Amino acid sequence: MTKKAPARKAKPQFQYDAVVIGTGPGGEGVAMQLAKAGKRVAVVERYQDVGGGCTHWGTIPSKALRHSVSRLIEYNNTPLFSENQGNRHVTFADIMKHASGVIQKQTKLRSTFYDRNRVSLFHGVASFVDANTLKIERNDGSQDMITAEKFAIATGSRPYTPADINFDHPRIYNSDTILSLDHEPKSIIIYGAGVIGSEYASIFRGMGVKVDLVNMRERLLSFLDAEISDALSYHLWNNGVVIRNTETYTSVEGTDDGVILNLESGKRMRADCLLFANGRTGNTDMLNLAAIGLKPDSRGQLSVNENYQTSVDNVFAVGDVIGYPSLASAAYNQGRFAAEAMLNGKANAGLIEDIPTGIYTIPEISSVGKTEQELTAAKVPYEVGRAQFKHLARAQIASTEVGSLKILFHRETKQILGIHCFGERASEIVHIGQAIMQQKGEANSLDYFVNTTFNYPTMAEAYRVAALNGLNRIF
Repeated sequence: MTKKAPARKAKPQFQYDAVVIGTGPGGEGVAMQLAKAGKRVAVVERYQDVGGGCTHWGTIPSKALRHSVSRLIEYNNTPLFSENQGNRHVTFADIMKHASGVIQKQTKLRSTFYDRNRVSLFHGVASFVDANTLKIERNDGSQDMITAEKFAIATGSRPYTPADINFDHPRIYNSDTILSLDHEPKSIIIYGAGVIGSEYASIFRGMGVKVDLVNMRERLLSFLDAEISDALSYHLWNNGVVIRNTETYTSVEGTDDGVILNLESGKRMRADCLLFANGRTGNTDMLNLAAIGLKPDSRGQLSVNENYQTSVDNVFAVGDVIGYPSLASAAYNQGRFAAEAMLNGKANAGLIEDIPTGIYTIPEISSVGKTEQELTAAKVPYEVGRAQFKHLARAQIASTEVGSLKILFHRETKQILGIHCFGERASEIVHIGQAIMQQKGEANSLDYFVNTTFNYPTMAEAYRVAALNGLNRIF
């Protein structure tokens, strides 16, 4: 008598192959990659519009704001206009109207991505029921339950708001609520001199607001090449920003018409308003991660492996919620790589080692590769090539003469080791150097900048000037 083969255990049937929580750059990267691979994908967005914090409260509005202020400064500093018309002034609300238009365009564009790729979109607050079930609570109190084989957490981050500061006070802001500023401050205290604090310091000073920038560290943006950090400090100081290094607050007092900041050093500072810009927290507290055995760290961030997989096999995480590098540009690629791992069991690629940093102060800062301090510590025999923007015809024409480009290269092989730029359009200019740095072998060489032909006049010509300057230092 023939024995019957044991019945195969039926594979659980889920509504979706994958559900992505969050529609910022990281979530979009996951969803688009999976959808294009033919998977059944759903995304959950807490707010009414897609795009995440990047589009609505972070990168897009702050950079649109910065662009408008930068153009205003350029106008007021151009004799052709200012001598005939006088200096112009615009309100914060006026500038935010322009930013709102950009946000609307970005939201509309990103919505079409999900429609075209047949990705189901749910609006509401997501929380785990178990490792394959998600509850979505809508604003009207109704709920949806959806199931999936795999999940990607891309919920981003929000400003860190310590409990001892009353952020409900109308003159105390964080980097999200500052976008709703509805009065015209004559003075502002910015607590936290990281990327966000430094960007807003230059924005408000560009609008003629008195700015006190409180920095807990010894120097601004200490992860930058020291010369670039010093250049930013000098430029802000020269424009009237008061920078207070190695200071920590003890208390914040909100008054009817302003704010008083008390520091551990005994100083008392007063201004019309306060922007607290000291760190961010991962948006994981509403996800009920305990239901699936996940525990974020004290800043709400999750740990992942090289495939962006958490300790729960079918749950992945990307973007700000996993910490460094916390860049919109990197988050999108993290999403793509996580999707590859979800499809194939392993990501075929990872983030490049040298991720460019763009800091949108006025002027901009952008870097890629090693700093002089890192190369010195590693005892790498490097040399430096510099180009001052004030010597470039294009910068003279555009009245954007503040800034410089610095190339760090190996003095024996001429391999490009780092690019550091301070000045208008720095975040664009840096990509030329980045492209050469990514080449293999002899293709990565200072000689490229010497031998290629650049359009004239352009800012890109700074690479040829800097390369020749560097070669002159080799003996």
